[in-house]
Amino acid sequence: MEWNVISSLRLDAFLAAETGSSRAKVQKAIKSGSVTVNTVVISKPAHMLSEGDHVVLEDAIPEDPSTDIQPADLSIDVLYEDDACMVLNKPAGIAVHPAPGEKDAHTLLHGIAHLFADRSLPFSADAVLVHRLDKETTGCILIAKNADAHTFFQKQFEDRTVQKTYLAIVEGVPQESSALIDAPIGRNLTDRTKMSVLKTSTSRDAQTKYDVLDSTDDSALLSCDLLTGRTHQIRVHLASIGHAILGDPTYGSDASRNITSEYQVSLLCLHSQKLSFTTKEQGKCSVEAPLPEQFMTALASTGLQL
Repeated sequence: MEWNVISSLRLDAFLAAETGSSRAKVQKAIKSGSVTVNTVVISKPAHMLSEGDHVVLEDAIPEDPSTDIQPADLSIDVLYEDDACMVLNKPAGIAVHPAPGEKDAHTLLHGIAHLFADRSLPFSADAVLVHRLDKETTGCILIAKNADAHTFFQKQFEDRTVQKTYLAIVEGVPQESSALIDAPIGRNLTDRTKMSVLKTSTSRDAQTKYDVLDSTDDSALLSCDLLTGRTHQIRVHLASIGHAILGDPTYGSDASRNITSEYQVSLLCLHSQKLSFTTKEQGKCSVEAPLPEQFMTALASTGLQL
């Protein structure tokens, strides 16, 4: 979304008025680097706009779903829990939060609301999601139990002290058995629903480290550590080096689609295997999510072993 400014106003006030979102949500978007003014990323909500400025919001601000979320038992496994947080094992096919126009669809937030109701905890949709997983991605996702915990854990993500390890099955075998993909990611210039490796004024730095755990003639199993947390990062980075993830309809190549079909892969082969973070109760905490059945089937079909 983009606008031309017609009068002087604070950036956060301007975006709140234009998008209809709360000031808090707008400020979070600004601080995340999603807003540019005259092609320059502005991260200060108090930045003063002038007449004629051109403002671009790269990522849509989610609608406030708090009043629309009704508890729904989605049978989500809790992998870890203490007084401040839970780590859930997210299944495939469930979006983390409602998308515009899909308010009736059950999302992870509906399942979290059910878990909170079971524990007699107050639920606020704005203070539970510490980070995101794509709809088809499975595995570990950290949930805060209150606003203070939400701030505490989000700072760890912002400071990049959280270790996020994923497993991915890809088409082909990377030439380097271990490497760091260091390539900026931004919104695709022709398809705004997709991300791409490109260097523009609104692109953001992104680093993904991978290790090849096993390989065959036509596919490989990778362990990927996210050093940053950009939208679709692993999918975009692996596709950019010619090794798209099997089962990815958005970033897949002709070769990956052929292998996906040949081995009858039924899901995006990307799994959030391990999450390591710090808790106030016990310090360093590492949680692992078991492989979903479809991922194990894909491993067997391709002949790969973990």
